[in-house]
Amino acid sequence: MTNPLVFDRPVAHRGLHDRAAGIIENSASAFEAAIARNFAIECDLQLTSDGVPVVFHDPDRKRLQGVEGLVADATAAEMTTTPLLDSAAGDCPQTFTAFLAQIRGRALLQVELKHQRDITNTQLLARAAAEALKAYEGPVTVESFDPRLITLIRQFGFTGPRGIITQDYTPNGWHGDLPEEQRFVLKHLLHWHETQFDFISCAKDALELPAVKFWRALGKPVTGWTIKSAVEAEAAGPHIDQIVFEGFDPDA
Repeated sequence: MTNPLVFDRPVAHRGLHDRAAGIIENSASAFEAAIARNFAIECDLQLTSDGVPVVFHDPDRKRLQGVEGLVADATAAEMTTTPLLDSAAGDCPQTFTAFLAQIRGRALLQVELKHQRDITNTQLLARAAAEALKAYEGPVTVESFDPRLITLIRQFGFTGPRGIITQDYTPNGWHGDLPEEQRFVLKHLLHWHETQFDFISCAKDALELPAVKFWRALGKPVTGWTIKSAVEAEAAGPHIDQIVFEGFDPDA
C-alpha cells in the first residue's frame, strides 16, 4: 500500500457519476468512468448489521435503493443484491473488499468513513476498514468528519494518510444539532492532539476558516468539496491543493 500526500488529479466525488446517463454515485460504473478519465476517486463507507463495510453514502436506503430502513439494519447480502435506482448497468452497492478488488491501484482513493450511530459501530467500521486495507497495494487515503474514526483506524493498523473533513459548523447547518462546544472543537480542529491528521478536506464555503488556513500554511494539503462548476473551482483554487468535484468536467 502506497501512501501519497499529493493529490495530483481532481477527485471525482462518489466516482464520475451521472444519473441521467444511468451512472449512479458510488457504483462500479461510476468508479470505472473516473478511472477512464484518470481522476482520483472519493467514496463512502457505511457498516451493515453484520459488520461489513459497504460503499454507500446515505445512512438510510430510500434515496439510492428505494428501500425503507437503515444500512446499519441491513445485512451485507441485502445491500449488495439490491440494485441502485436508475442504474443502467444494474449496479448494486459493493462491499469495501469488492470495491478494492475492482480498483486494483488504478486510482488514488479518498475513502470517507461515515459517522456511525454508536461507539460500537464506530469501532467496528474502523477495524473492518483497516483490515481490508492491509492487503491493498494501491494509493489510498481515509478521512472522516468524526475524529474518532481517523484515530481508531490508525490504532487498528492503517498507516496511510488520514484526513479530517470539516466545515463551518453553523447552528443552522449540517451537524447543527451538535452541542456548541463540540461544534467549536470540530470547526477549529482542536482535536489535533488526538487525530494528528495528515490532510484536510474542507467544504467550499469554509476554506478561509483560520484553522484550515493555519494548517495548510504548515504544509497540510487541503481538498475542497464539493466543487460543481469551473467558476467554483477557480474561486476555491487559491485556498486548496485539489478539488473534489461532481457535475462538470474539470479538465475541459
